[in-house]
Amino acid sequence: MLPKVAIVGRPNVGKSTLFNRLIGERLSITDDQPGVTRDRIYAKGSWLSKEFFLIDTGGIELGDAPFLTEIKAQAEIAMEEADVIVFLTDCRSGVTSDDSYIAKLLYQTNKPVILAVNKVDDQKFKDNIYEFYALGFGDPIPLSSSHGIGTGNLLDQIIANFPMKNLKEEDTAIKFSLVGRPNVGKSSLTNCLLNDNRVIVSPIAGTTRDTIDTRFKANNQEFVVIDTAGLKKRGKIYENLDKYSAIRSIDAIGRSDIVLLVLDADTGILEQDTHVGQFIEEYNRPCIIVVNKWDLVEKDSNTMQEFTEDVRMKFKYLSHAPIVFLSALDHKRVHTLFPAILQAYEANQRRISTSVLNDVITDAVAMFPPSEFNGGKIKFYYSSQVGINPPTFAFFVNEPRYLHFSYQRYLENQIRKNFDFFGTPIKFEFRKRD
Repeated sequence: MLPKVAIVGRPNVGKSTLFNRLIGERLSITDDQPGVTRDRIYAKGSWLSKEFFLIDTGGIELGDAPFLTEIKAQAEIAMEEADVIVFLTDCRSGVTSDDSYIAKLLYQTNKPVILAVNKVDDQKFKDNIYEFYALGFGDPIPLSSSHGIGTGNLLDQIIANFPMKNLKEEDTAIKFSLVGRPNVGKSSLTNCLLNDNRVIVSPIAGTTRDTIDTRFKANNQEFVVIDTAGLKKRGKIYENLDKYSAIRSIDAIGRSDIVLLVLDADTGILEQDTHVGQFIEEYNRPCIIVVNKWDLVEKDSNTMQEFTEDVRMKFKYLSHAPIVFLSALDHKRVHTLFPAILQAYEANQRRISTSVLNDVITDAVAMFPPSEFNGGKIKFYYSSQVGINPPTFAFFVNEPRYLHFSYQRYLENQIRKNFDFFGTPIKFEFRKRD
């Protein structure tokens, strides 16, 4: 999992402007009117080759303005999941009662807190920062999020406070999570895999409120199965408990070696299922699509093929994911899961020798040369696998902007045709050769 950094503060101190500045794009809405940001907004940022997730939150304040309770809940969730918290204040208005209130909340988190004083875009305001020592978070960092002044110093402090990586002996267990919308049978499948009723199974949607990790052994291999709460569509997360459940389910995806996307064959594929699939795509995790409750479907000779075609049409971004049909309740076809999990895990760790990879790419380009795009034609000089988990390939070319997305898809198909990357996404990087 990448470290998480939350930006918190009262309304209108410039949190969204700072968020946009640090990620390098205008993702969060900014406005002079307080309260524009209500929900948490996530984006990936990086500094000095260190990547992290940045979280923008709504302004926390005392009073009875609309949505204050919901905004405070969202901010508290962000503080709970963050590894580092940036407490943003405004030098022009000084320390307010809302700042003091937020400081009290932050004392309780036991997380690293970096105090940043915004809107120091004129030398005459610089002396105002000394007032903020009273909040008790050490040296304030002066900055101007709108002009980018001081953001480098802030980022230095952020990455300096990232948690140290755990250097314990590597765990050889394969971790896989079961994700999906509520009531598709994730807990039933967990119980079936464990052959033990360790997880509460109920027909009421939303019984599992937290992730549950259970270690077990099968076929001489250690596994950890992570049962998660049902993920709802982003706009349908209302209750605080649902918000916490969604966070923990998304975290489970990030720390899994394999993700099992569980569908309900009886109800068919809903829009909510595709939203859950998008979380898996965002995290670049190997995936197996599990069609549960297959016993409830009336079948003929074409039923499985038709359902497979429906899955492929609605989950085009998971085209690499194998599909397994089973019934957890009746323990039917569940045995087919373990070979798929092992194969996807091995594919995610697979390395291809540079010479063999270059032979495949050379043959692919000769068989179907690229067309002109963006005023030029791309030339491939050299390719190499530069990473695993997921397998990542670097292509050294004359000019990356000459690459059309359809040709990238063609190269991916050629690599998948020649090498076994069953169940895992693969990443491409196109670099201009000096």
